[in-house]
Amino acid sequence: MQQSASDMDESKKKEPIPEKFDSVEAAADFWDAHSLSDYWDQTREVEIEVRAQRRRRVTLDPEVWERVVDQAQIRGISPETLVNLWLMERTQA
Repeated sequence: MQQSASDMDESKKKEPIPEKFDSVEAAADFWDAHSLSDYWDQTREVEIEVRAQRRRRVTLDPEVWERVVDQAQIRGISPETLVNLWLMERTQA
């Protein structure tokens, strides 16, 4: 005798969402192993305020950008991080 899809869903008991996670990593581990769609009925709408510093854009010559990308890959960092590091070093007088 085969079980229907709804019977199978009922047989799988979902683990309750912890009241509080000990760390960001613990929360990440939980959500890596669980689907939000299984817990959708437990969610609620919230408002948040984000206070991020405004970023500025600087245009670079394509050849300069390629050299920056090459240097960043050698260092194992993003080109944006490398440019920020170089500019911080250069402007600290």
